[in-house]
Amino acid sequence: MIDEQTDKPRSSFWKELPILLGVAILVAVLVRAFVLQTFFIPSPSMENTLKIDDRVLVNKLVYDFRSPHRGEVVVFKAPVEWSGREGEDFIKRVIGVGGDHVVCCDAEDRLVINGQPLDEPYIFSADGQRDKPADQPFDITVPEGRLWVMGDHRSASGDSLEHWQQSGQDIEAATIAEDEVVGRAFTVFWPVGRAKWLSVPKEYDSIPNP
Repeated sequence: MIDEQTDKPRSSFWKELPILLGVAILVAVLVRAFVLQTFFIPSPSMENTLKIDDRVLVNKLVYDFRSPHRGEVVVFKAPVEWSGREGEDFIKRVIGVGGDHVVCCDAEDRLVINGQPLDEPYIFSADGQRDKPADQPFDITVPEGRLWVMGDHRSASGDSLEHWQQSGQDIEAATIAEDEVVGRAFTVFWPVGRAKWLSVPKEYDSIPNP
């Protein structure tokens, strides 16, 4: 009686190795293109949430199924007017989504979204000094399908407020189209000592829809 399990010829490991490597490379390319991608932080605009040379992992698939939410940290393709060149990636926090009415500021120096004041514990502070939520008053309504984004280091961020000011208060120029969002940054993975989840702050839970 022949044992079929032992009677089959075995392929050489070295013959299989190129196939295995090819499959691994293909999987890595597909994951990077459609699911996950790493980005490094080149500027101080998101300090202290993100510091220069931090590495973040970005979920590129999530917004194929839903729109960005307030409080999420997103990577997006910046308009040429923002970056000076085409296709540059920016990373900011979503403050307002389509239809949101965002105002600066209330008597306690907080942004107000749809009538609800927003405490922002992540805003940059150092040596006992804390950035203001904005460097001047504003009152805007975010167009549908667009996002009002700001850096956590408000005094060092080229964001929606800066471009609202520079464009003569053109809300289209100051906001980002949802379809320009690459994905959601959800964790810092390097350096290891700074590894953490980039979750939505609980303060956004009380913001009502417009």
